Amino acid sequence: MLSTLHVIIAILLSLSIMLQQRTSGLSATFGGTGATVVQRRGGEAVIFKATTWLSVAFFALGIIRLYV
Repeated sequence: MLSTLHVIIAILLSLSIMLQQRTSGLSATFGGTGATVVQRRGGEAVIFKATTWLSVAFFALGIIRLYV
């Protein structure tokens, strides 16, 4: 049961990470400052918060599985 839940959370976490946009492009690589202020709004904020909570759940479930 815990293994199945862990796999589901891992898949959802991977998808939520892949859906996020990168804020810095190649300009930061080739000497540009790349310093931009990012304000997440709407769906982007929901995906960011979901990624945070999924990562916390993934880590906590990994600790729980370690001791059970």
